[in-house]
Amino acid sequence: MSAGLLLVPVVAPLMAAAVLVVGRRAGPALHRAVAWGVSVAVLVVAGILLTGTLDGELPVLRLGGWPPGIAITLVADVFSALMLGVSALLVVVSLVFAAATGEDRSPLFLPLALVLSAGVHGAFLTSDLFNLFVFVEVMLLPSYVLLTAAGGAQRLAAGRLYVTVNLLASTVLLAGIGLIYGVTGTVDLGGLAGVGGTTPAAALAGAVILLALAVKAAVVPVHSWLPRTYSYTGPAVAVLFSGLLTKVGVYALIRIYAVIYDGDRQHLWLIMTVTLLTMVVGVLGAVGEKSMRPVLTFHMVSQIGYMLVGLALFTAAGLAAAIFFLVQYVLVKAALLMCAGAVEVGYGTGELAGLGGLMRREPALAVAFAGAALALVGIPPLSGFVAKLGLATAAVAQEQYLAAAVVIVVSLLTLMSMLKVWNAVFWQPAAAESTSGEGLPRAPAPASAPGGAATSTAATSGTRLLGPALTAPALVLAGLAVVLGVWAEPLLAASSAAADGLVDTAAYVRAVTGS
Repeated sequence: MSAGLLLVPVVAPLMAAAVLVVGRRAGPALHRAVAWGVSVAVLVVAGILLTGTLDGELPVLRLGGWPPGIAITLVADVFSALMLGVSALLVVVSLVFAAATGEDRSPLFLPLALVLSAGVHGAFLTSDLFNLFVFVEVMLLPSYVLLTAAGGAQRLAAGRLYVTVNLLASTVLLAGIGLIYGVTGTVDLGGLAGVGGTTPAAALAGAVILLALAVKAAVVPVHSWLPRTYSYTGPAVAVLFSGLLTKVGVYALIRIYAVIYDGDRQHLWLIMTVTLLTMVVGVLGAVGEKSMRPVLTFHMVSQIGYMLVGLALFTAAGLAAAIFFLVQYVLVKAALLMCAGAVEVGYGTGELAGLGGLMRREPALAVAFAGAALALVGIPPLSGFVAKLGLATAAVAQEQYLAAAVVIVVSLLTLMSMLKVWNAVFWQPAAAESTSGEGLPRAPAPASAPGGAATSTAATSGTRLLGPALTAPALVLAGLAVVLGVWAEPLLAASSAAADGLVDTAAYVRAVTGS
């Protein structure tokens, strides 16, 4: 396996973005062909890297031929290859969904989405803390524009909050990196292996870095920015953000604690406390919301807690379950946000009180939402059940009975909030019924709604408003939740291999240092 493949996920999207900017007058079909083609190519490369790393290879690329510790180093192991693969898949499906909603008609959308994806991919592959900071900023800069591009008072207010929080977190992150360099003389993960458990000054500097990453991952109590910003993005932008931005923070938290602190168990009680609070606070926030997107964005906070349970346990079984959960959750949450976005595009609102009867009117969308929601809750045999069972079992094995109980209780509360959305949007009749008495909603969809939405005349006549272009991406991802639950062995094996590499980081450190 050629180490040069590591450049493709970073360089190819950046080059494609530049091509789209230069050729901005070309038709949307050509722009989509370039963006989709590059994103599919990255997905293929991720598959090759995952296959190679599962066979024991750890490809390393040192740009410019500089020695370890000086060169910009990209490295892939099973964990980073898994994250690269699921993020690349998410980008492909998100771009397809953006074509359906019409968001990619903006000349800036596709170039910005590609730059964002390049930053995410680089963050997964880098083995250097300063380059991690650089890639995070490459990821965040286009996100600022994507969040606020459509204007509007609410979106601009959300954008100000988003920019303020992330700039502050980035400043703290850079300060932490500076501190750890001042203490150890390096920012290379290979050179920092284990220093957090042996040097108090390095441990404190690492804690500053972890705090900044916790903000970016929306961990309680530094979480409130997420539901107050993601709820006001465009539908496709919300899907991109949900699967990429906070997941970089989660990935970095796990990677840095595994390498720099070598899984030091004396701090795990604090991580577990924060993790359980994140799960509980997030789900309680979701239960109290009255619109589809805010419910789902609060659940993002709660599910981040699930991802960090494995880190708080820091056992091979716990980390494997957390990685399995993380991979399947990216797809499940994207499916749910696509369902909410499709409703917003076709029906003009996401408010639960303004909807109803969509199970009969939009059966494909109802199937997609039901499948993804049940996976989010953890109903067997779907992917969420496999992940949550693994987390609860790993917690019990470590006599962390409170953690196991919280995993189950929060799942029940998640079920309550999903049932609330299902009943209001799909099951119960709409508040405004058609004159034919069939109980179908009379939605205020715009006459030229994109993505296959029909006119307002169609809305009052009882016909479907959402075309297949809007519902197909969510159906595909919900189908994957079923596949990953029924046929979970391949992902479980990959997750276990990734967990083994985190519990014992010797191979990763050797690859980074070249020793």
